[in-house]
Amino acid sequence: MTAVSVRSLTKKYGAFPALNNLSFTLEEGNVVGLLGENGCGKTTLLKVLAGVLLRYDGDVEIAGYHPGPESKATVSFLPDESFLADGDRISRCADMYGDFFADFNRAKFDDMLQFFMLEPEMKLSQLSKGMREKAQIALAMSRDAKVFLLDEPISGVDPAARDVILRAIVRNLEPDSLVVISTHLISDIEPVLDRVLMMRYGQVLLEGTVDDLREEHGKSMDQLFKEVYQWSAN
Repeated sequence: MTAVSVRSLTKKYGAFPALNNLSFTLEEGNVVGLLGENGCGKTTLLKVLAGVLLRYDGDVEIAGYHPGPESKATVSFLPDESFLADGDRISRCADMYGDFFADFNRAKFDDMLQFFMLEPEMKLSQLSKGMREKAQIALAMSRDAKVFLLDEPISGVDPAARDVILRAIVRNLEPDSLVVISTHLISDIEPVLDRVLMMRYGQVLLEGTVDDLREEHGKSMDQLFKEVYQWSAN
């Protein structure tokens, strides 16, 4: 079934179109890479899907709803900036998530902490960047949501931490969940992807399943991404 439907989506900041007549659909049961250089519209798109940005032109449906309070109840959004208070402990963050989100699964969260080797009573101010990212991933992925939107979850952490984070993201997914991961670190994320959506200047350059694109072009997604972006720049 369709989890995300975007038709003729345009979002402008002044005269600048961050999203420019964008259209695509994503089916449930997939891990999708939202790929593109910084400034291509990835974050704006995720914020629209998450219901953070509500003023735009076009039509958007996610998890069967237009972005708003109903969709937010079934969509888990991880922004690219830290959203946790430095003075809090991990356990306190989980308590707040449980108060705010009815679908927050504490057992799943505790399992994620063990996987990441994090202690509930750790203070966020004591965590490294990679450890803090893991704590945020644990919170976002411990909701029993239908759609997970993750904005640059592996940016700024070392390659070993990236691998652990990606394995955690996909390890307990329900078969009908959709995960959208935005990144420009394509070689790192390629092993977990079912589908890719490559963007530039607020538009789709190329989309399809990873298997079909590999067979058609005879290239990895990282190689194909570089080729497509060189072509689009000419």
